[in-house]
Amino acid sequence: MKKLFTLLAGIVIATITYGQTTQSITVCHTAAIEKFALFASNKDFNREHPTPRKYVHRSTEGGEMITFKCPDGTSANGYLIKAKAQTDNWIFVFQEWWGLNDNIKRQAEKLYKELGNVNVLAVDMYDGKVTAAREEASKYMTEFKFERGSQIIRGAQTYAGPKAKIGTIGWCFGGAISIQATLLLGKQATACVIFYGMPETDVEQLKTLNTDVLGIFATKDRYITTEVVNKFEDAMKAADKKLILKNYDADHGFANPSNPIYDQAADLDAWKNTVDFFRVRLK
Repeated sequence: MKKLFTLLAGIVIATITYGQTTQSITVCHTAAIEKFALFASNKDFNREHPTPRKYVHRSTEGGEMITFKCPDGTSANGYLIKAKAQTDNWIFVFQEWWGLNDNIKRQAEKLYKELGNVNVLAVDMYDGKVTAAREEASKYMTEFKFERGSQIIRGAQTYAGPKAKIGTIGWCFGGAISIQATLLLGKQATACVIFYGMPETDVEQLKTLNTDVLGIFATKDRYITTEVVNKFEDAMKAADKKLILKNYDADHGFANPSNPIYDQAADLDAWKNTVDFFRVRLK
């Protein structure tokens, strides 16, 4: 239980800039709801997330919603695209703060198509709650508890099986979850991708990583700032872990095609780096 609560360090130091004023917020290793609330309850942070364009996903690869059991006996959900042939290669996909919406299903299917024989599971961290409204997304992210999140991740891990080699990827909220999930997955973790999510900076925790990390960040991001990214880089060096950093001259959320601030050029390059990263580590 002690290890579980230590892993709640998804957000340690956040630097938030408002115009000419910079406010530093330090967060201790407490419940995830308190950490995420620092961002989600902030109106300026909310305005950084434009209402997504409407998108309806129709799978061409047999993707479907599934239910799986968690260690505590509860059930959780995910969007699964099964490999056409048996393989122990898996990727867990983690949502933005909107929930497991059709855009995340699209991203999961895109990974599946490009990587070939791999199982892709987009894990529902909100237990069915999905929205396109910033106010609701803020509420969901504020209410999120990593105690529940860890049960969902553990349940997905059990569903994948003890021989599964698992890569993780997530955007924003999901980026923060991606590295925390990798820490939870232990020796079954094989690759971790973070898209502009709050990274882990606890060196002792990072020493337990079983994977290399690809960190994709936006230099115009006013929340996951260059300072935050630099601290992550320093912590990974101190932990003697490999970090591949890709910084783009873009805004937070640039890789979401349904986002009005979508940056196609940056996204295409970031996606190529992501696919290459997974291909090498999921052989």
